[in-house]
Amino acid sequence: MEPKLSNGDYIPDGLGGIVRCSGADALLERVLFRLTAHRGQFPFLPQLGSRLYLLGRERPSERLSAAWQYAAEALSEEDVSITDLALNPAGEGRIELAIHMDYEGTELSAVLTL
Repeated sequence: MEPKLSNGDYIPDGLGGIVRCSGADALLERVLFRLTAHRGQFPFLPQLGSRLYLLGRERPSERLSAAWQYAAEALSEEDVSITDLALNPAGEGRIELAIHMDYEGTELSAVLTL
């Protein structure tokens, strides 16, 4: 069972503990963490995280291919395959990433603002 996060914080269960999840929900929590954590941020786990935070530095014409590469790197240790990925402007220089994945025949989706 994995702890469930919301905006980087554990979600309290109202009983003094935290909400936990399992199965595809737990996998999605790990995926979201790996995609939002900056790669190299954890000294003892330098391969954890992604380089998606660097997308703003890429030329607009190269952002989509870079996003595919960065997401694939970040998720290489998880049992998912990326089936689709889209980038959209989110205002104020931010980028919205919509990612669709397959996990044992189950479609998982997430939208992140970078």
